[in-house]
Amino acid sequence: MAVPDYQTFMRPLLALLSDGQTRTMREVHAALAEQFHLTEADLAEMLPSGRQSTFMNRVGWAKTYLVKAGTLSSPQRASVAITPRGLALLQRFPERVTAKDLMQFDEFMAFQQAKTGSVRTDADTARPHSSEASPESLSPEEQFSSLYAELNASLAAELLAQAQGLTPAQFERLVVEVLVAMGYGGSVRDAGQALGRSGDNGVDGLIKQDPLGLDRIYLQAKRWRDTVHSPEIRTFSGSLTYHKASKGVFITTSTFSEGARKTAAQIGNIILIDGETLARLMIDYGVGVSTRETYRIRRVDSEYFEEL
Repeated sequence: MAVPDYQTFMRPLLALLSDGQTRTMREVHAALAEQFHLTEADLAEMLPSGRQSTFMNRVGWAKTYLVKAGTLSSPQRASVAITPRGLALLQRFPERVTAKDLMQFDEFMAFQQAKTGSVRTDADTARPHSSEASPESLSPEEQFSSLYAELNASLAAELLAQAQGLTPAQFERLVVEVLVAMGYGGSVRDAGQALGRSGDNGVDGLIKQDPLGLDRIYLQAKRWRDTVHSPEIRTFSGSLTYHKASKGVFITTSTFSEGARKTAAQIGNIILIDGETLARLMIDYGVGVSTRETYRIRRVDSEYFEEL
């Protein structure tokens, strides 16, 4: 049979994990391929870009959507497990689970809004199914933009998962390369020498704000999964004073609590970069990513024809 669409994989993926066991994505792929009786030719089918198999791509999107909806979790790298919400979803939808069914969850709604740039309204809350426009209602350019945003959102999630699985030394190198790509720290060698003090799954050090090093920034980067709270920010502020640094950047692979953000705002000279922002900086500055395809969208130059 042909490879099913990504939504067709959603409920079988939940059902596969309904025993509560954590499985690797390799095990998931093997089980779903067997369940749908996919042949070697089916599994070898590639996307039009030729970069990935259709099967791996569609299962990957099914997993991404279910994770964003809070029905699956990823307790370890390249692994998945079902959540209580996922078990409840299985009971509620005995035949098929679709993206529309996931719109009942605020986390998934927020994910959809982030990738489309839409604003949630009271009407959207009352009618979740109407908050996402069908492809037919979008212009080709809007469809392309929406797809681009969705791909970047998925890429950011994958980058963050990779960063959380790094060793302290690897994480230090990642932080150095992101900062240098952004224009801080001089060269990779300079920044690496300025940092280098690792501990507590993190990196601490001073980096240059300008090439001459006239102004210094104190940095703390934590490869954490737990939320960063106000006490860590206050401790960090004390470190700024100790190191005679006028500004500070606190990077984490997790998130900041509302209290931590308020504390940083009150102090005034501390920038907070959470895991999602770190991943997007990696995308924006080309760290840990490669360009597979480049598309140019051209428009008619009206001025050219007016001047003929």
